[in-house]
Amino acid sequence: MQVTASSNPEEPDSTQQSNVDGSDKPIDKVGKEVADQKAIGRKSIGDGEAESEEEEDDDEDSKKSSMDEGTAGCEASATEEMSNLVTYIQPVKFESFEIAKKNNKSFEMSSFVETKALEQLTKSPVEFVEYNKRQLSRIYPKGTRVDSSNYMPQVFWNAGCHLVALNFQTLDLAMQLNMGMFEHNGKSGFRLKPEFMRRTDKHFDPFTETTVDGIVANTLSVKVLSGQFLSDKKVGTYVEIDMFGLPVDTRRKAFKTKTSQNNAVNPVWEDDPIVFKKVVLPSLSSLRISVYEEGGKFIGHRILPVQAIRPGYHYICLRNERNQPLMLPALFVYIEVKDYVPDTFADVIEALSNPIRYVNLMEQRAQQLAALTLEDEEEEKKDAEPGDIPTEPNNDPKTALTENGVSHTSSQTSKPSTQVTHVQPPPAAVKTTGKAEDLMHSVLSEVEAQTVEELRQQKPFVKLQKKHYKEMKELVKKHHKKTTDLIKEHTAKSSEFQNEYLRRRVLLEKSAKRDGKRRPESASPEHPSSSVEQELSALDAEMTQKLAELKEQQQQQLLNLRQEQYYSEKYQKREHVKQLVQKLTEIAEECQANQLKKLRELCEKEKKELKKKMDKKRQEKITEAKSKDKNQMEEEKTEIIRSYIHEVVQSIKRLEDAQSKRQEKLVDKHKEVRQQILDEKPKLQSDLDQEYQDKFKRLPLEIQEFVQDTLKGKFTDEGDHSAPPPSLAPDNGKLNHKTCSNEDDLEDNKLDKVFATSL
Repeated sequence: MQVTASSNPEEPDSTQQSNVDGSDKPIDKVGKEVADQKAIGRKSIGDGEAESEEEEDDDEDSKKSSMDEGTAGCEASATEEMSNLVTYIQPVKFESFEIAKKNNKSFEMSSFVETKALEQLTKSPVEFVEYNKRQLSRIYPKGTRVDSSNYMPQVFWNAGCHLVALNFQTLDLAMQLNMGMFEHNGKSGFRLKPEFMRRTDKHFDPFTETTVDGIVANTLSVKVLSGQFLSDKKVGTYVEIDMFGLPVDTRRKAFKTKTSQNNAVNPVWEDDPIVFKKVVLPSLSSLRISVYEEGGKFIGHRILPVQAIRPGYHYICLRNERNQPLMLPALFVYIEVKDYVPDTFADVIEALSNPIRYVNLMEQRAQQLAALTLEDEEEEKKDAEPGDIPTEPNNDPKTALTENGVSHTSSQTSKPSTQVTHVQPPPAAVKTTGKAEDLMHSVLSEVEAQTVEELRQQKPFVKLQKKHYKEMKELVKKHHKKTTDLIKEHTAKSSEFQNEYLRRRVLLEKSAKRDGKRRPESASPEHPSSSVEQELSALDAEMTQKLAELKEQQQQQLLNLRQEQYYSEKYQKREHVKQLVQKLTEIAEECQANQLKKLRELCEKEKKELKKKMDKKRQEKITEAKSKDKNQMEEEKTEIIRSYIHEVVQSIKRLEDAQSKRQEKLVDKHKEVRQQILDEKPKLQSDLDQEYQDKFKRLPLEIQEFVQDTLKGKFTDEGDHSAPPPSLAPDNGKLNHKTCSNEDDLEDNKLDKVFATSL
């Protein structure tokens, strides 16, 4: 039997197409269904020229391929129904889905041996479905089925294949499923494909494990209660239930009742119902209920499309292997058909289906919590306040009628429901999402970029700083030595001037004393005294002039020396700033690269940790499911595994998105840190220029004060002129030593200030 649907969902019966000869006229498409119920021999026939073409082209194929295709090309006889199709359909050899889509000829039909069709379905399932929307396809058994066995037609029905040929002489499970499929629609042999397999704007994957867009999945529960007149023998009987459909929906031997011992007339089973938790595609699914004797002998069965099953108690009349009704054998079952609701939404659906019961339950829990926390008095006070709305449910008969849906509640009764609705917990989906987010955040670590201060603490940077400190210290010591030598030179000149001054002064004083002794008493004493004083005054003036020249010379030399020192320091510091900035940039790039590398390792570790935690939750759920009935356990176990795979994929995707955002944020922070380092360079150079500009301005005054402190002297005009000026006193060496000591302290302090920079 074959399933057929129009390629145009708007006009399933007929359409306007181009015929083989190119003329345009309305033709009757093989649009709804084609039933090949008059097949001849062990092969479905009707290929005609198509089979001959395929046999000629497949001569180059392997021997196995030829054996699979069999002798279909040699069978030229066909039924009248199949022969009439030649008027509307042109048989062509299938090349590829891309070429067929490019040609876009709906009147062309290709035939596939079951092995090739299965190969195409495995490789390109979505493309196969799209191909069947546009044109016809025919599947026939492979030639190696010498026992005339059949393949499962459900596999190709799932892909929307139109003509699925079977060996009618073999009444196996595949043939029974085929007859059960076409028993409906008045046994006309035509079945319309589901809408999503006809519409060009919809895409369908036969191997999907999730719900299809626009299709509501079903939950089916079947409880076998009893049987009537199953056999006239005194044997035990049991019932098996199978589900056929998409791979995700198919469950072979999903349920088996216990064997009723020696009672085949009216056996009773008290087994738990079999629950098909999630039937993704009810329109392509079939439920098979079969009855067997305890030895495995077939009694009867019934195949029911899931889409046609209605809930309630039903007597199901059984059929034999040829799908012919049996007179007496029947099963009494109870069936529940519901829309599929994921476990995460079960609480929400229960609350929506019976809101009053849910509200009462919430209020009852609130009262119990209030009793435990000793808040009854506070609740009573709040209830006693005027304007408050009573929150306790009304237990009068009116409320009972309301719960049964007979009468309406009063306004006071409806308000507590509204109040509780506002404080009800979030939907289960939100909870699940929240749990998934919490689980993701529990493994997601925060990664902070290293700041500039942290980078400055790195060993290479500290080592370079120490090197610069030593270089600057050597430079300062070098100029300090030059300054000390210059001061010593000027000190020596001062000592020389002092000694010369003292020697000449002593000679003048001795000469004056000697002349005074030789001078007669009658001579005038004023003239010699006046002559000595003039000589001493000339000596003092000469000494003062020499000291002024020495001071000016020393001041100029110190100024030049200190300017040279400042220029050297400034140039050295500029180079140090460049080196420090360059080194800090290199350290930042290296540390940031290592941080990104560790971040990638951390991402892999977080993924493993997330999978480990989710696998632990899955094991806990499976352990809980093991305590339930075997059939229910298998159903829940399958659902847990499916949901686990879906949750893991979604969680890993969310985790990767969060990790990508974290990495982008970290990279942006790294760029900011590097830019901050580069921005410090011009600022440091500007500060350095300003610092030495101020130093150069203050330098003449500092040198002048320094020289004045060094060569300062007092010439006392009053009193004894024999006393030398303080600047030339014998303790001048002590003063110079103190000055040098002060200079050493000054330079040591300057060394500390030299390195007081941001880097």
